[in-house]
Amino acid sequence: MRRRNTAVLAAAIAIAAVAVTGCGSSTGSGSSSKKTVNAWVYPVINDPKADAAYWDGLVKGFEKAHPGTKVKVSTYPWANRDTALATALAAGKGPDVAYLIPDQLSAYQRNLIPADQWMAAADKAAYRPAALKSVTVDGKQLAAPVLMSAYPLLCDKKVLDAIGETANPTTWDQLASIAPKLKAKGYYATSYSGDTTATLNMTFYPLLWQAGGDVFSSDGSKTAFNGAAGVKALTWLKTFVDNGWTPKDLVTTTPQIEQTDLARNKVACTWQNTAAEVQPFWGKDNIQVSPPLRSATSVAYGTVGTLAVFKGANQTLAGQWISYVSQPANTAGLQKPGGYFSPRTDAAPLYPGDALQQSTEKVLGSTDVGPLNKAARDVMGVLAPQIQAALLGKSDPKKALDDAAKAADQLIARKR
Repeated sequence: MRRRNTAVLAAAIAIAAVAVTGCGSSTGSGSSSKKTVNAWVYPVINDPKADAAYWDGLVKGFEKAHPGTKVKVSTYPWANRDTALATALAAGKGPDVAYLIPDQLSAYQRNLIPADQWMAAADKAAYRPAALKSVTVDGKQLAAPVLMSAYPLLCDKKVLDAIGETANPTTWDQLASIAPKLKAKGYYATSYSGDTTATLNMTFYPLLWQAGGDVFSSDGSKTAFNGAAGVKALTWLKTFVDNGWTPKDLVTTTPQIEQTDLARNKVACTWQNTAAEVQPFWGKDNIQVSPPLRSATSVAYGTVGTLAVFKGANQTLAGQWISYVSQPANTAGLQKPGGYFSPRTDAAPLYPGDALQQSTEKVLGSTDVGPLNKAARDVMGVLAPQIQAALLGKSDPKKALDDAAKAADQLIARKR
């Protein structure tokens, strides 16, 4: 289970300082005198040697095609990345280009140069709609997507076989209907992580979206998660906890995956894991991939990795760099080691013969990266404990969501 950054508060303070100063790098906004591109990235490729080789290859290719220019790619750790980046920007020592995920785009919006000006019409048309949506803030594409992921519904064939089911459930009602049968055989229908450090993008928000709701109002000025859809989603989820259809210990803790009931083949379905994560425990032949569950609609969480240009960069060179990197032939080496996918429909197949990956790829069009709102992470901080309280019976779903909304709306007002 992915966890929210524990340094969110420090990062938020630093980002706020950057927004006030509007700083980019030390050469000043839009500098055309720079002949270098300073790029910050993070270990999307886990193997350090493979990561370095990938970026070195792209740098050599770009510099050969653009004589006289230099690109420096620096790989930094994921931990506390917002704090480090925001602090560097505030000091005028930030990068020209950085790898960002969508919820960072709104946070750094005042420091970014929209990337749509470097997207050729053919390139923009080739992007999956979900990928373009994930980088669009106030009508502008702030970054170039370079990879995508999806978290479809995964079910353990071995567990479903135990109750005579052959196909994955497709709706909330279907999963709930088989839950008592699974419990009678010693299994759980799903495993929900209610730990307050877990990102709601992967846990509660997919249910909220599937119920037809959203985290924020359409104009982003207030929360919307406490509407009818949110209450429906939390009530449905609470039913699973109350009836023992999901492990209750996971409501308050997030152990290593190998220590969970999911790893012991005791969980039928999950929307919070990838096939690669469950394969060591379920076995490849037991993984059944299907579209996300549906109540009002079918939506899954999926991330998008992007490259964004900061003010202070040589805009022409930085734009040429992200355009070069984001071409399908160049992003394939970044995507495949981690099991990611291309954000473009014109890319060559990455996983020929891999039925699991091919099935997952089909879900990309039904993914949501989570809200692109400056207060998104702060809202998670007040909403997650209230969801947990409702699941533990310390509050009812409506009151829990209303209490969270009241606190969250105050945070949003401060951010605007």
